Amino acid sequence: MLLDPEAIRRLRELDPSGGNKLLERVVSAFSNSLDRLLPDLARAREGDILDLAVVRHVSHTLKSSSASLGAAALSARCAEIETMARDGHAQGLPEQLDAMLQDIQQVRTALAALL
Repeated sequence: MLLDPEAIRRLRELDPSGGNKLLERVVSAFSNSLDRLLPDLARAREGDILDLAVVRHVSHTLKSSSASLGAAALSARCAEIETMARDGHAQGLPEQLDAMLQDIQQVRTALAALL
């Protein structure tokens, strides 16, 4: 399951009438964050050596924002990437980043289906 129904339910409870468009605003903020962070991540992956500081920052930011939307698997992968980057473990990191990007696309699709 890509999105925890309980997390989505809690967001909807905060705006029962939907008048404040809370869910839409949270999804939009997440999308804007991705639009800002993913180019940074792409630049961090250019060349022969990963910029681990950027990878750590991006994964840390996405870890919490994806958790707030109930994207637990994405949040867990981001936590793992953050730990690897913080500890300087670059081996296996490109594959994890590729998997994270696939997770992000799936989450984006699932979020779009909610709105």
